[in-house]
Amino acid sequence: MGSVGTGTRNKVSGGEEEETINVLITGFAPFRTNFPINPSWEIAKSLPEYLPPPPTPFKGIPGHVPPPGTATGTIPTNPTNPPIPLPKVRLLVHPSPIHVGYRAVRNLVPSLWHLDSPSTPKIDLAVHIGMAGPRGFYSIERRAHKSNYTMGDVDNNLLSDLDDESAPHPWQDLPEELLSDLDMEDVLQRWRDHSPPYSDLRISEDAGHYLCDFIYYSSLAHLVKNNPHERKRVVFLHVPSEASPAWVKVGRELCLSLVRGMAESEVVRRERGLKVEDHQEEVGEL
Repeated sequence: MGSVGTGTRNKVSGGEEEETINVLITGFAPFRTNFPINPSWEIAKSLPEYLPPPPTPFKGIPGHVPPPGTATGTIPTNPTNPPIPLPKVRLLVHPSPIHVGYRAVRNLVPSLWHLDSPSTPKIDLAVHIGMAGPRGFYSIERRAHKSNYTMGDVDNNLLSDLDDESAPHPWQDLPEELLSDLDMEDVLQRWRDHSPPYSDLRISEDAGHYLCDFIYYSSLAHLVKNNPHERKRVVFLHVPSEASPAWVKVGRELCLSLVRGMAESEVVRRERGLKVEDHQEEVGEL
């Protein structure tokens, strides 16, 4: 992945370069008859090309009724982390919904990350979006799992069916769990700071052992195999199954506030690292 902060540099008019943080976004196709629309794809395809300025204040989504027992209003006037200046943040949405099949995901994920042609920007951050059950909260997953996938996909295949084929398992030597290298607690706090107060936003420790979990592990595993020293700046976002236009609008705004939180967290982390390096250099010169 590209380096957040030093940034991916894109040509602008006049031949100059500007820093851009490139964020890969994916969503899934429908996979359950009782949920004919997958909100993860509806959210992903609704995103703008670039991250807009933070809402000040955020007055909620017209027509959306917050979950029972939650408050409405604006973003807190004294958030823990007020918005910080960011370079341009470009949202690279995969052009089609991901097929909910183990083989399809295994074949697709490497191509998501091999965006290294001169005309294709490198990926600095990634958000895979998927649908959870009929619930009112949104969660980012901390960890993904390699095995114990006992549910069949939409093609009636199990992950073990792929493992029994002649091609060797690409992750045989990897741990049972892989974790994102993002500072999840910091990202969560920033996500909350940039979201309406009624939003129920959480960190989850179990991505579900289905295709959501599988694409998350696939991305993390691909990055580990290709560059084990690179930080894995990937997260999985689980959204409620409700796919009405009002809920999709909410999901869109919360996805944008999550991307902002991720970008801010990484920029602050890099700036702190540079300050440490500068201090070490000063000490070395004394």
